[in-house]
Amino acid sequence: MIPPNNFGRIRFGCGHFVSSFLILISSLCSTVSNAQDIEPRRWTNLPIGIAAIGIGYGYTFGDVYFDPLLQAEDAVVTAHTIITSYVKPFRIGKKLARIDVALPFSSATWEGLLRGEPASVKRTGLLDPKLRFSYHLIGPPAMAPKELQEYLAEHTTYTTLGVSLAINLPLGQYDEDKLINLGLNQFIFRPQLGVSHNWGPWSVEWDASVYFYTKNNNFFNDGTKRLKPLVATQAHLIKRFKSGAWASISTGYGIGGTSRVNRLSNDDKRSNILGSASLGFAMGKRQSAKMVYFHSQTLMDIGSNTNSLLLVWSMVIQ
Repeated sequence: MIPPNNFGRIRFGCGHFVSSFLILISSLCSTVSNAQDIEPRRWTNLPIGIAAIGIGYGYTFGDVYFDPLLQAEDAVVTAHTIITSYVKPFRIGKKLARIDVALPFSSATWEGLLRGEPASVKRTGLLDPKLRFSYHLIGPPAMAPKELQEYLAEHTTYTTLGVSLAINLPLGQYDEDKLINLGLNQFIFRPQLGVSHNWGPWSVEWDASVYFYTKNNNFFNDGTKRLKPLVATQAHLIKRFKSGAWASISTGYGIGGTSRVNRLSNDDKRSNILGSASLGFAMGKRQSAKMVYFHSQTLMDIGSNTNSLLLVWSMVIQ
């Protein structure tokens, strides 16, 4: 990795190697801020008239693999992240809709060898916040808590089909004089289509989405950076228990996101396979907790392999 005191002042040679270096550093070191997510119970039918707030802690660690030409070896990343969230379901006509807001704050460190010498970089600050709007096209109608409970007791088998649009806002920590940042300094628009089928205590979910990136006009060294769309899909198997607890296993896959810096493209397509296991349980009538293990594995020679552990507490409010 590049020593912190030299990071914003380095000047390179010229040609395609410069473009490759900028692309690889910026994409591989955005592990914390630009990771694909896996979210079971994403299309669960929530009652209207309530809202939920939550706070979570996540610990991420793993390896980062650079192009050998960059002479960066044995690179690792570790991050501690706090995430606050707000969820509000509501009615549009007879259909269920919801708004999700997530505000993450992180402290991340990248360490490794640069030309055989130890080096590291640390960043602390906001990650890019995320807003998401969802709408159920098919499934149970929007109902108050008691009505929804009665409906689900009578309809133990049903299917939900929904669409959503998530937007990552470029408000995270970003310094155009540095290559490694927590924020991306670009909007991400992510349309998503999802389906959930429930029978008794079991459910399966599947969804597909596309990440569209706006241009970063304030990239390192007065440059510009573009990312081509990334296509992602995920699937979940969920079991609910009479105690109110639930467990899930999940998998996902993403491909795309080729980068271009200053009109020079690089063959740096991303391809990742994801896996996750989650356990949720009730804590009284209004509170709940969730524990998650998440793994991301690159399928390319260049990329990153990371593990994340997440603990989330949430509470229902009127």
